[in-house]
Amino acid sequence: MDIGATRALPRDLDLLAPDGSEVRVLLARGGGSMAHFRLPAGQTSRAVRHRHVEEIWYILAGRGEMWRGAGGDQSFASLAPGVCVTIPPAVAFQFLSIGPAPLEAIAITMPPWPGEDEAERAEGPWKETIVGP
Repeated sequence: MDIGATRALPRDLDLLAPDGSEVRVLLARGGGSMAHFRLPAGQTSRAVRHRHVEEIWYILAGRGEMWRGAGGDQSFASLAPGVCVTIPPAVAFQFLSIGPAPLEAIAITMPPWPGEDEAERAEGPWKETIVGP
């Protein structure tokens, strides 16, 4: 019988997301997965688009902005502790961390993250500053 799982936030990052943010994997179930994302202060992510998954982000710390766009539609959201945003499938997004502290969020991905082919690069409004793959 499955009676659930427990996991503390890992101290070290597990991987870098396709957008360049640090990822600490938490838990997953059949319908979704949860992870902690961190973008260092003053950094701008890569713009990406998820092919199939959708996400809900809850901002824990830091300040920033998020751009979302699809076709001719776009929106900008201010990110601060307590703010929650959604990212539907096939919507491009990019985010940045403003201020002295890193931007930190918990995100739920539905269904669970299927693998590296899920994300594709997109054109965003800002120049990315992330270094790496």
